[in-house]
Amino acid sequence: MKKGRAVVLVIAATAAIAAAWMANSIVSRPPEVQEVEKTVGATDVLVASKDINLGDSVDAADFKWQQWPVEGVTPGLITRESQPDAPSELSGAVARAPFIAGEPIKDQKLIKISEGGVMAAILPRGMRAVSTPIQEETAAGGFILPNDRVDVILSHKQQVGRKDQMVSEAILRNVRVLAIGQALENNDGEKSVSGKTATLELSPRQAEVLMLAQSIGEISLSLRSLADAQTNGESAAPIGDDGSSTVKLLKYGVPSRAFGIN
Repeated sequence: MKKGRAVVLVIAATAAIAAAWMANSIVSRPPEVQEVEKTVGATDVLVASKDINLGDSVDAADFKWQQWPVEGVTPGLITRESQPDAPSELSGAVARAPFIAGEPIKDQKLIKISEGGVMAAILPRGMRAVSTPIQEETAAGGFILPNDRVDVILSHKQQVGRKDQMVSEAILRNVRVLAIGQALENNDGEKSVSGKTATLELSPRQAEVLMLAQSIGEISLSLRSLADAQTNGESAAPIGDDGSSTVKLLKYGVPSRAFGIN
């Protein structure tokens, strides 16, 4: 065999072996699988980004968009497709009912201050909102703000013999102020609120006491310190050692007259 032909055969054999090895590698290699995440049949629904309590004022940060199965979108849910600006539109509303984080937001569970019904939404069960006229000099100089706690003081001119005597007594203690005038909350940095009325959170019995006191004399509000305004401490109830629901008028510290509410 000639030398040239032998070289050609060697090269051909080497090429054949290399081709066989490459073919075997290609055949035995597992196919590459590309995973593509794709949500089918979903839409963005507005949900609470955190727990929202009854009566809380909400803003845009309290909401977020979350993907929701299309078949699970029921009437009343807010979708990005139908209301893309819903978070900003609902900012400033008051929660009529509590939400837990991740719960879908519904319009009927929120109310805007301009729509009315806010006071009823923020009142705890069993409590009443009662307004009483105030003046700056009888309301801590205007420094009483919504959500502060106050004592209610009755001042009355009583005739004793031929002289008029002024008597005063705190008839309710540690009651929550719901609003001053039309202000339900103080703006950021606001240190005083002016208004001609104060709306207080009272029980039905306390409301009766306040109504009676308004017919007797002048009502003043005494602002309580934050240090002693804890609701789990002193009860917001009419004063009276005997536990009765009466308004007692004092003359120099001695009871001179009592007005019952029964």
